[in-house]
Amino acid sequence: MASPRKRLDRDVLVATALALADAEGLAAVTTRRVGQEHGVSPMALYRHFRDKDQILDAIAERLLSEVHLPERDDRVWHAQLHDVLTSLLSVLRPHAAAAGLVTTRILDSPPGLDLAERTLELLATAGFEVEQAAEIASQSLCSMVTLVVTEPGRSQPEAAESRDDAVRGKQASLATLSPEQYPHVVAAAGALASCASDDVYYAHGVELLVAGIRGVHTETHTETLTETQTPAV
Repeated sequence: MASPRKRLDRDVLVATALALADAEGLAAVTTRRVGQEHGVSPMALYRHFRDKDQILDAIAERLLSEVHLPERDDRVWHAQLHDVLTSLLSVLRPHAAAAGLVTTRILDSPPGLDLAERTLELLATAGFEVEQAAEIASQSLCSMVTLVVTEPGRSQPEAAESRDDAVRGKQASLATLSPEQYPHVVAAAGALASCASDDVYYAHGVELLVAGIRGVHTETHTETLTETQTPAV
């Protein structure tokens, strides 16, 4: 008598794929490997995913679905934008290997569209024109991904156990540079090799980005005001 076919839940498969990415990197995420984790052949996954790309799409959507957008309130636009970006960052931080998937997939699923809509809404409230708001929104959301994947001292999943050795090696390499040619790099060798505080690193990253947007906002609106007040010749 043939054994009953094992039923596979899509959400469980996505969770498995994300766990593999966290532990071993995206290279480990294949239909074969995900199937092996559930004791089935790759063919058994085809009902949900035709290939690896569809699994990666699903991982990105899973991450975006976990971003809890703050409730709208009466605070200034940049304070609310800070909270939106921080919410995205808090989801991406534990999943550095998969975070990069979000960059090109934000507009490909309802959760990503919700995130983009809120970001654009806040920028429109600030008075940015549509094209400028689109550019700023794209760069802002992608910058959160960049903060995660370029965190100083972050190691790849497969090298996690040797992280301290890698950091010490990087610091030593920078510290032995010529102090005459690279005095500031040498002085900052420790900070460049690894974050003293991950929380501070990420907080500063969001603050710098929002401050930059506010600077562009001030400059743009000052120029507009100047133009409207300049008498016609």
